[in-house]
Amino acid sequence: MSKRKYFGTDGIRGKVGNTPITPDFVLKLGWAAGKVLAKHGSKKIIIGKDTRISGYMLESSLEAGLAAAGVSALFTGPMPTPAVAYLTHTFRAEAGIVISASHNPYYDNGIKFFSTDGTKLPNKVEEAIETEIEKQITCVESAELGRANRIVDAAGRYIEFCKSTFPNEQSLSGLKIIIDCSNGSTYHIAPNVFRELGAEVISIGCKPNGVNINSGYPTTSISILQQKVLKENADVGLIFDGDGDRVIMIDHLSKNINGDQILYIIAKEALRQNQLKGGIVGTLMSNIGLEIALNKLGIPFERAEVGDRYVLEKLQEKKWRIGAENSGHIILLDKTTTGDGIVAALQVLSTMVKNHTSLHDLCSDIKLLPQIVLNIKFKGTDDLLKNNSIIATSAKIEKELNGKGRILLRKSGTEQVIRVMVEGENKETVSNMAHHIANMIRSIK
Repeated sequence: MSKRKYFGTDGIRGKVGNTPITPDFVLKLGWAAGKVLAKHGSKKIIIGKDTRISGYMLESSLEAGLAAAGVSALFTGPMPTPAVAYLTHTFRAEAGIVISASHNPYYDNGIKFFSTDGTKLPNKVEEAIETEIEKQITCVESAELGRANRIVDAAGRYIEFCKSTFPNEQSLSGLKIIIDCSNGSTYHIAPNVFRELGAEVISIGCKPNGVNINSGYPTTSISILQQKVLKENADVGLIFDGDGDRVIMIDHLSKNINGDQILYIIAKEALRQNQLKGGIVGTLMSNIGLEIALNKLGIPFERAEVGDRYVLEKLQEKKWRIGAENSGHIILLDKTTTGDGIVAALQVLSTMVKNHTSLHDLCSDIKLLPQIVLNIKFKGTDDLLKNNSIIATSAKIEKELNGKGRILLRKSGTEQVIRVMVEGENKETVSNMAHHIANMIRSIK
């Protein structure tokens, strides 16, 4: 894969007002994308966004650039990332664009693309767009300029799609669910989906104001949701990130159920129903406890690089259908084309209903090892992970773990941070090891 200048693992992302997240660059990006993507006849691209205040500015810039390239924009308004992927496919649009920085704070934003099939753009297409960005903008003849329209029933269409992934013969009647939408793009979607399927729904984080998206997500938000689940005597808590492609669940005892555990529940039920095709894909960050639990069931397990793009690529390579990141990105290719927090939650709830059991009990036979992840902010382009002292220290700690744990150091593909992950049998030991490595990185920086 050749080095891309702007595109990362999840589109183009950065702080609003700094290159590349500026009005002039995004206008140029819209024009370049229009030139590359408008080759199949429809000449329309769907644009969705999350609830960040900067979304208004960026969608205007994108629309202007697309129009100059002769491509029409169809706006959805605030809409989860997987909803835009779904609508792109159903409308047979050239592509879908989501204006979002996912779980990042409000002052960040980003642009990510979906193909007409509802999947992430191939690397070669992103590279072609970058090539066009370097060229001078030209404008098509006035009669050929793109237009702008709004999809007025976008939310209703996506709500019905989500409900269609839940078995017709089942209902969520009798379940009390607390839903936290992180003041993001699921605020007008998720409560309706679960309520219309029969659940008693209490919703929080559903009052976006442009700057409160992801406030406290995930750590503080999880803590608040855990308390709310206990106070309301709820069966389940659900928390979605700002663009709705991740979900974290809380059981009735207020235990945090992460992406690894959700993946295990879905995989085990698929095996029980004789619907599992092949194996399961996780990432380098997936807990070794997940691998052990899947091995006991005889389910093959493979790790991809961190990022839902790489999980999807591995699934396609293996011709498997279920994969996830432990952050709550769950990809179910028999249901949809990309990570979808609402659809993933519905599959777990279906398993609860079908087996007349609690979320807590569904997780009883997967034991996650203590895993500490620390994020160290950095500036510049120096690759600190190639520093000899850090390499030597990591090797020494890996030896101390003696095959009963793992170390992973990597640069984030979406933020200016180095992630330090240490996993092992003893939580205190693992924490000390992680902080030792983190402090060394900070001292070198």
